[in-house]
Amino acid sequence: MRIRLNRFPQGVTKALTLSYDDGREHDRRLVRILNEYGIKGTFHLNSSFLGKEGYIEASEVASLFEGHEVSAHTIDHPFLEQSPMDQIVRELSQDREALESLVGYPVRGMSYPFGTYSERVIQALPTLGIEYARTVASHGSFQMPEDFLQWHPSCHHKNMLELADTFVQLEQRHSRMALFYVWGHSYEFENDNNWEILEQFGEKVKGKSDIWYATNAEIVAYMKALDNLRFSANCRIIHNPSAITVWLSVEGEPLEIPAGQVVRI
Repeated sequence: MRIRLNRFPQGVTKALTLSYDDGREHDRRLVRILNEYGIKGTFHLNSSFLGKEGYIEASEVASLFEGHEVSAHTIDHPFLEQSPMDQIVRELSQDREALESLVGYPVRGMSYPFGTYSERVIQALPTLGIEYARTVASHGSFQMPEDFLQWHPSCHHKNMLELADTFVQLEQRHSRMALFYVWGHSYEFENDNNWEILEQFGEKVKGKSDIWYATNAEIVAYMKALDNLRFSANCRIIHNPSAITVWLSVEGEPLEIPAGQVVRI
């Protein structure tokens, strides 16, 4: 019996997520557009910048990003690979704590300031409660990350239209999970006077029944739940010990494994 761990929620094989840094005032317009098209985003914020000129206010973080995800980006946006470990701990722990006090849920992810990091930084992240960290090393494809602490995106938003048609046209029975991950900064749309590309992108990807529209944290939590499935020796008994319902393929067909349940096939 051929079993593949290759399905997102509802048995689809494609997922879309967007990721934006810094918490600039243009996030307001960005969120309005994402909401219009039913797209989810993750917003990586520097807590000490909130309320400064050109940045959103702390008081609006929870309401503005409702339905999306707030994630860490450090307090002061330093080059982490050039920072002493004590500073790395402070930058991430205090940023998490400040953001969590605003949104009311655990902040467990981040994006690297300036996109730079080192092996020393990566090794420190799990002890600081960080489960994923986005880079800026775009790979131009739809592959799932090998390491969520070095989560490379598909592309910067300036290139998202080029990949959108290919992603939408991927077959539902695609043999592997396909993740389209777009990153950027909201102020770039303003600086480049090209907000229309976001709306064009939205028109291409909106309302597709074969795409899971997710935040970064939702993807990480789902993949952990999928990886934690427990199988009998003959793979005909499957136990899902997590609180998240997951899906997989059995002989090419989707199968739902409800949260906390045992399924026999």
